[in-house]
Amino acid sequence: MGKSISLDIAAIILLIILMCSCVMRKMTRGLINHLYIAIISTSALSAVFDIAAVSLDNAQTTNVVALYGTHFGYLLTHYLSVPLYLIFIIALTDSWHKLCRNYLIQAALISPAAVMLAAFIVNFFDNKVFSVTNGYERGPWFILMYVTTVIYVIYAIVYIICYRKLFLWDKMISLGAIIPITMIAMVIQMLNHSARVEIFGGAVGLLIISIGIQRPEDHIDSFTRLITYSAYVYDMKRTYLNNKHVTVIMLNIGNFPAIQAMIGFDAAMEILNVVADKVRTVDKGMHGHADLYYLDNCRFRMVLSGKNKEKAERIAEALNRVLKRSVNINDLKITLEPFVVLAQCPEELKDFKTLMSFGADFHKKNYYTGKVLKAGEIYDKGQLDIHNNIDAIIDRALKNESFEVYYQPIYSVSERKFISAEALIRLNDPQHGFISPELLITAAEQSGAIHKIGEFVFEQVCGFIASDEFERLGLRYIEVNLSVAQVMNGDLPDIILSIMDRHRISPDKINLEITETAAAYDQRVMTENIDKLVKAGLSFSLDDYGTGYSNMKRVIQLPLEIIKLDKSFVDENDNSKMWIFIKNTVRMLKDMNMKIVVEGVETKEMLDAFSDLECDYIQGYFFSKPIARDAFVEFITNENRG
Repeated sequence: MGKSISLDIAAIILLIILMCSCVMRKMTRGLINHLYIAIISTSALSAVFDIAAVSLDNAQTTNVVALYGTHFGYLLTHYLSVPLYLIFIIALTDSWHKLCRNYLIQAALISPAAVMLAAFIVNFFDNKVFSVTNGYERGPWFILMYVTTVIYVIYAIVYIICYRKLFLWDKMISLGAIIPITMIAMVIQMLNHSARVEIFGGAVGLLIISIGIQRPEDHIDSFTRLITYSAYVYDMKRTYLNNKHVTVIMLNIGNFPAIQAMIGFDAAMEILNVVADKVRTVDKGMHGHADLYYLDNCRFRMVLSGKNKEKAERIAEALNRVLKRSVNINDLKITLEPFVVLAQCPEELKDFKTLMSFGADFHKKNYYTGKVLKAGEIYDKGQLDIHNNIDAIIDRALKNESFEVYYQPIYSVSERKFISAEALIRLNDPQHGFISPELLITAAEQSGAIHKIGEFVFEQVCGFIASDEFERLGLRYIEVNLSVAQVMNGDLPDIILSIMDRHRISPDKINLEITETAAAYDQRVMTENIDKLVKAGLSFSLDDYGTGYSNMKRVIQLPLEIIKLDKSFVDENDNSKMWIFIKNTVRMLKDMNMKIVVEGVETKEMLDAFSDLECDYIQGYFFSKPIARDAFVEFITNENRG
C-alpha cells in the first residue's frame, strides 16, 4: 500500500488560505509579516515537494534524478521552517540588537542549521542522510534532522519563557501551540513513514498563530492604516525591556480639538487622514523606514532605530515643514498647529511611563513656536517623576497620614473683617517635596483615592470647627471643595452627615464648593446629593465661575448661595471690555440674591475696584496665601482684633 498525500493536499489548501488572508488583511509589510509569509511559503513548497516525492515513490519510478530532487527539496524546505519559526519569535521580541552583541549566542543559533546543511551537502557524495538508489531510504545521519529540530524547538521554548512579559497569555499560548502539534506530528511520522502528518501539523500551528498573533485589528488602525495605539504601547514596552535605543518623532496637533468642534466630526476625520498621509509621504520620501503609529486625538509617532536614527532630525524638520501648510477641507483652509518633538529613548525619556506621560500632553505645556522641539530640553523631569509615581505617593500619604489641610482667609467687604476661609488639601512628600494640588487632585480622581482624601479633609475641617479655638475666632463657616467624582458618589450625603454628627457640627458652619465643571453635569445622582444636603441645612457655592464651563440654566437651577468669580476676572480687570462684562455679571448675580466672592485678589487696587462694585467677599494673596491651621488661627486672631 502506497503513502497517502491527502494530508499534504489539505495542508496546501490551508496554507493558500492563510497566504490569501495575509494579503487581504494587508499583513504584508514589516519584518514580522515577512517572516510569517516566508514560513507559509516554505511549508507550502515543502508540501508540493512531498506530494511529488510520494507520487514518484508510489509509481515506483526508476528516474533517480527526479526522486533525489523531490526528496531533497522536501527535506530541505521542511527543515528550514523550524529555524524560520525561531527567527519569527526573535522578531516578535525585537531582540536582534542583543544577538548582534553576543557571538556565543549567534554561534549556538547558527550551529544546528550549519551542521544539517553540511550533512545535506555530504549526502550528494555518500548518501548518509538518505538515498534513492533502491527507492527512498533513510541513512544513518537522518537522525540529525530530528536532533537539530529538537534543539531549535528548545531554543524557541526558552525564548518564549524569557520574554514572557512581552506576551499576553492568549498570545503566548497561540505562539507556543505550534510546538506540541509539530512535535506530535514529527513523532508519528518518525514511527510510521507512510503517515504524512508533519506538514499538516505545521499548517494547523500556523493557523493558530494567524488567529492569535497575526491579527490586523491589534496592529493596524482601520481609519488611518497606521499602527495602533495598543501596538505602540506593546512595541515601546518591548523596546525599553530590551534596552534598545530608538528615536521617537512625536507629533501632536495641538489645535485638533478646537478644529473638530468647529468643522464637525466627519471633516475632522478627513484632516486626520490627511495628516496620516503626510506622515507616510515624509517617511517614504526620506527613506526613514520608521514604524508609523496613530495613537488618538491626532497624535502620531514615528519610531526609528538602527542606522535610520541618523535621519530623525531631518525627517522631523520635513514633517514640521509639510504640516505647517494649510489643509483644504470642504473649501475651508485649516491651519494646523503641529507640535513636533524629537525624543531619544532611553537617553532622554528613561522609561516607558516617562515616555507615555510626556507624550500625552507636551503640546499643552509648551507654547507653539513652529519649531521642532527636543524632549530633553522641554520636559520637567521632577514633575514627570511625580506624575509617574503619583498613585504610590497618594497611597503613602494616606497610609502615613501626611496630608495637611491649609486655610485661606475670606474677607467681608461690608464688615471689614475675616468671616470664613476655604479649606485646601496640601501634601509635602518626603521624596518629591511639594506636590501640585492640580496634579494631586486629577490623579486622585482617576485612581478613586479622591474619596478618601475628601473624607480626610472634611474630618479635619469638622474637628477644627468643633474646637474651642475656632469658636474664639468668631468665624461663621468653612468652605470645603467637592470634586466631580465626589458629587457623583451616591454615598456622599451619608458620609458628610455622619462626620458632622460625630463632631456635633451645626450645618450652617459648612459651605460646600462645587466647580463649574461639576455644575455642567446634568446627573441625577449629583442633583439628589445636593438636594439631600441642602435639606439637611448645608449651603453650596459655585467655584471658578467664568472658566468656560458655565451652563447658566444649570447654575440657576442649583440651590447656590455663593458664586466665586474666577481669578481670570481679576487678572483682566484693566481690560475695558472685560470690566464692562464684570460689572454686568456682578449686577446679574446680585439681582439673583447671590453672594459674590472674588478670588485671586493680589493688590490694593484690585481690592478697591471690586469693593466699589459691592462684591461681598474677597479672597487672595493680598490678604494671605493658604496657610496651615496654627498659622491661620494666629492670622485671624491678629487681623480681626485689629
